[in-house]
Amino acid sequence: MIMLKQKTLKGSFSLFGKGLHTGLNLTVTFNPAPENTGYRIQRIDLEDEPIIEAIAENVIDTQRGTVLAKGDARVSTVEHGMAALYALGIDNCLIQVNGPEFPILDGSAIKYVEKIQEIGIVEQNAPKDWYIIRKKIEVKDDKTGSCITILPDEQFSITAMCSFESKFINSQFATIDRIDKFAEDIAPARTFVFVRDIVPLLEANLIKGGDLENAIVIYEREVSQEKLDQLADLLNVPHMDAKKIGYIQHKPLMWENECTRHKLLDIIGDMALIGKPIKGRIVATRPGHTINNKFARLMRKEIRKHEIQAPIYDPNEAPVMDNNRIRELLPHRYPMQLVDKIISIGPTSIVGVKNITSNEPFFVGHFPQEPVMPGVLQIEAMAQCGGLLVLNQVEDPERWSTYFMRIDDVKFRQKVVPGDTLLFRVELLYPVRHGVSTMKGYMFVGDHVVSEATFTAQIVKNK
Repeated sequence: MIMLKQKTLKGSFSLFGKGLHTGLNLTVTFNPAPENTGYRIQRIDLEDEPIIEAIAENVIDTQRGTVLAKGDARVSTVEHGMAALYALGIDNCLIQVNGPEFPILDGSAIKYVEKIQEIGIVEQNAPKDWYIIRKKIEVKDDKTGSCITILPDEQFSITAMCSFESKFINSQFATIDRIDKFAEDIAPARTFVFVRDIVPLLEANLIKGGDLENAIVIYEREVSQEKLDQLADLLNVPHMDAKKIGYIQHKPLMWENECTRHKLLDIIGDMALIGKPIKGRIVATRPGHTINNKFARLMRKEIRKHEIQAPIYDPNEAPVMDNNRIRELLPHRYPMQLVDKIISIGPTSIVGVKNITSNEPFFVGHFPQEPVMPGVLQIEAMAQCGGLLVLNQVEDPERWSTYFMRIDDVKFRQKVVPGDTLLFRVELLYPVRHGVSTMKGYMFVGDHVVSEATFTAQIVKNK
């Protein structure tokens, strides 16, 4: 099993431009951040330079973009930058901005992607904390017909289906099956607006920085020449023929479904606010920032419920270590060999299996009328997995043994009884030094953690 690590930027970069809604000249700077920081946005133009965590619960508005806030500090139009970070696998980043929104740039995420690729990405020491989708999760809005569903999958992928109230542009769909195709297939897709929506946006004191350089304008319902001319004057763009329905933009469409690709880009940006990379397939019908945020909030609740996820176990797959190999590495024998097989192992983690039967010798006295696996043996089983992890990395492992030095933070959450299949996940907390190893172990039955502990062991060469 390959253990992926968290990533951050190799250095800092800045982008400059006007804000879509404020029209202000803005600078946004992306900086490296320590492990387990996540995404944070700092308003460096405000007193005390407040920091806003980029998480779904801090979203306060989704009408024309994603707006984050903490106290009186707020920042909008963050979704394109967030999408670039998430899609390029960056886990930790401090973003500094000198105003209330990110610059709109060309209306897509491509400028962010190009800068990230130019500055480079560096791997950190902490493991990447994936959240793996195990069951269907869905959010619906019956009023709008919007729906987002996520299903189990081996990687992160999205299909977006849009239905626009327009004769000119009706239904489209877009798909990204591999997130590493984001830079090429999704990042350049520009934001868009319908002519019918521009006047209400201007009246709401928005899109002061909007123009044909940073958005696709869709003119799909004919209005009078006079009205269209007035609108063109407001936007400082040339007059056009009111009878000519179509797209209005300086740069031609990159794809026929560019608008829906941009919707997909927005989904990725809003999913970045979940706080963890996801393995699952999203199917989004009529997506928008409002339904995206509802879904991201629901996902954060699901993650809190299953903060520690059980390893995936397929009993049909051949083990990495079978019982015979385990007996070669460990000195334990009946009745103290408490690991049946190892199903995955990497440099810093291991996953083992133990099937609990009614014939376990400890059930004879613990307890005759209510068989329960002793907690001390649960910790011993986790430690045996940890021993296999460490011994698998030394020469002549059969000549070494591991011994407990310390056990901390022990928790028992659920009884273990005959018929249970135990899954152990043990991770090295620090590199092995001077023969001493500190590990964190979890034991699962199904999706539930039943016990956990932190333990320190010493590896000793047998005489």
